[in-house]
Amino acid sequence: MKSRKGLLLVAIVLFGGLFFAFRTSGIGSKDILVTQKQRLLNAVGSILEQQHYSPKNINDDFSRQVFKKYLEDLDGDKSHFLQSDIAALKKYENSIDDEIHETAPIQFAPAVSAVYDQRIKDVMGIYREILSQPFSFTADETVELNGDKLNYAATEAERKERWRKKLKYYTLERYADLLAQREKNKGQKDFVVKADSTLERESREKVLKIMNETYERIQKTFKEEERFNSFINVITNQMDPHSDYFPPVEKRSFDENMSGKFYGIGATLQKDDYGIKIAAVVTGGAAWKSGEIVVNDVITKVAQGKEEPVDVTGYETTDAVKLIRGNKGTEVRLTIKKQDGSIKVVSMIREEVVVDERYARSAVIQNGNDKIGYIFLPDFYSDFEDASGHHCSEDVAEEVKKLKAENVKGIVIDIRSNGGGSLYEVVKMVGLFIKSGPVVQVKERSGRVDQNTWRDNDESVLYDGPLAVMVNEFSASASEIFAGAIQDYKRGVIIGSTSTYGKGTVQRQVPFGNRNDLFSGRTDMGAMTLTFQKFYRINGGSTQLKGVTPDIVLPDALEYYKGREKDNPGALPYDEIPKLNYQTWSSDFGLESLAKKENERIQSNPSLNLLKSNLQWLAKNSELPVDLNLEKYRNRQQQVMSTVNQNNALLKAKQELNVSALAADKDKFYNNPDPSKGERYQAWLKFLKTDMHIDESVKIVSQMAHSQVQMVAK
Repeated sequence: MKSRKGLLLVAIVLFGGLFFAFRTSGIGSKDILVTQKQRLLNAVGSILEQQHYSPKNINDDFSRQVFKKYLEDLDGDKSHFLQSDIAALKKYENSIDDEIHETAPIQFAPAVSAVYDQRIKDVMGIYREILSQPFSFTADETVELNGDKLNYAATEAERKERWRKKLKYYTLERYADLLAQREKNKGQKDFVVKADSTLERESREKVLKIMNETYERIQKTFKEEERFNSFINVITNQMDPHSDYFPPVEKRSFDENMSGKFYGIGATLQKDDYGIKIAAVVTGGAAWKSGEIVVNDVITKVAQGKEEPVDVTGYETTDAVKLIRGNKGTEVRLTIKKQDGSIKVVSMIREEVVVDERYARSAVIQNGNDKIGYIFLPDFYSDFEDASGHHCSEDVAEEVKKLKAENVKGIVIDIRSNGGGSLYEVVKMVGLFIKSGPVVQVKERSGRVDQNTWRDNDESVLYDGPLAVMVNEFSASASEIFAGAIQDYKRGVIIGSTSTYGKGTVQRQVPFGNRNDLFSGRTDMGAMTLTFQKFYRINGGSTQLKGVTPDIVLPDALEYYKGREKDNPGALPYDEIPKLNYQTWSSDFGLESLAKKENERIQSNPSLNLLKSNLQWLAKNSELPVDLNLEKYRNRQQQVMSTVNQNNALLKAKQELNVSALAADKDKFYNNPDPSKGERYQAWLKFLKTDMHIDESVKIVSQMAHSQVQMVAK
């Protein structure tokens, strides 16, 4: 089972109005549920064909692609299905397009689901049998973990052998760790030196526990309904990686990520050997108000109002959280096991919880005599349901004002790993730093280019001083629009990896079914994000595939990770459109000469060249089969850990940065009414102090500030 979301979920740029693809009369019986699935599938197909920016024909060829990808997604390392399973399912290979067009009933997904259920049961028996016997780590053998390099097992024996090697690897990892701990601690007072056989058995027991938890969770949380949702996603992703289907719970989670707020009980959860436990209770929240929930209570069941409760034993924390959160003003009932063993059902009404740690925040970094402002922006967030809610352009403006009050000489904006967000917000945010002008161009599927809508028309400039923007491989979508516009206007310097993510497409949301929440556009059948436009820089270039190339390139730990848009075979192509007329910034702070000098310095820096070489080696090593011989495994792991430790040292600033909270934020950091949150803010400041990339960026901005002074003096 592969996760498709991650970066792509937060990388979506929302645009355009919502509309309802179809309405239903509600779910009452299994027949109605099947009908709804058919209508959902047909609606998704129709919208993809009629409104996607660059639609593929939904035909037999498309059907074969979906067939292959769905099976790969369900069994990424090819350790579940047999070749005979694939052969038996082949009869559906050319009919998925007919199912989408409603000229054939839905058969493929249910057929796959039935086989999948059986294979999960088979695998549970296989791993339990294998883990009941000791492993020997003297044989010279390897295991291939990359499913792309494997075929499906031809026989039951071949599949079992594949599992034997995989489980041996999992056990070897833990066995090697226990041997290292024994070597390190022997001779210590009260340390019990255990025999090799005991450590091997304990390692297998740990693997067995993890496997049991994993497969029990699959059985509980990845049922036929969830698999059908994954099937829909495979169909949407055949058009491009960012056309996604979100079932209702995932749609709500997406909204929460974008707005930085959700409706829940005001408690932090964690998982341990006893289950999902209450780790902290937020003062004033619904859990606190109930007076019946305290830290270390174990949640055993979750019910939506008076509905049948769901047993969450064995759930991951994230799965339980999705059930506990919900829509505004709705009831959730938790079955709680108290520390004294008693069981209690606690009813609560969900209330708004604001996660302000997801919003823009800033700090002051002292570089010699210069105070440099630092702003961290995790997403281009926007509260689409509440105009008075948090919007990143407004929050960044407030941070800039606070930094100006601190008399900073320059500002660094960190959008590393910022997956994007609202197109409207990024246009407003660029406007904080330029006088006026276009920010981005948008092209319709018809070929028409909108050159006027997405521009800053406000002549005022909130901040006109030296500016740097930090990016990396996972700065995507709206982040690339922002970095590209700052670069095109020569307004500031872009610092980071060889390129950003490379997402140059625009999506809008298409809800399905009936509205199920009075306060939002959420529906009972979820929504799809549809790619219907591409955006382009004002210089005419697309960010699609190529991303934004920084002015100053610094190596980082993710450089050789194959996770950019260009690494996805289903990505739309790169192209260009005519350049717009725009006026670059009146003072370039000596950007061209500064970038040339810094790049030459970086390229000749022995430490950074060593980092680059190490990263290349680690990337190649990760693609090799894994040794199952203890001696060979330990030797390679020693090489890996030595290289990683060296990289960690190289990625740290040579001297700790002088970082402090803004005067206006002292209470948030040091007198926070939520002590644990205050501690997290302080930990964030501490983390900044050792970041080599921040250190380099701050020094570059200081140089820009001094260059500006010299230019003025001339």
